[in-house]
Amino acid sequence: MAYLISETTREERERIVAESLGNIEASCDGCMAGLVEMYQDYIDGKKELRQINMEFNARYVKGDEMPEREGCGYV
Repeated sequence: MAYLISETTREERERIVAESLGNIEASCDGCMAGLVEMYQDYIDGKKELRQINMEFNARYVKGDEMPEREGCGYV
């Protein structure tokens, strides 16, 4: 299965993200919306999945400030 932007359509990228994250419509506590937003640049064809994940991990390792969390949702 292809995952690169050059090998997929927007609809396929939406499906890839949706299948990877699980049931994104049942965002009972608000955490899934943030995950979908994180991958929006991939869906839009602006950044590859690898780049988005590397940027996220770099912020985590570096210790950059992230939004405060309460449970699974952001405050």
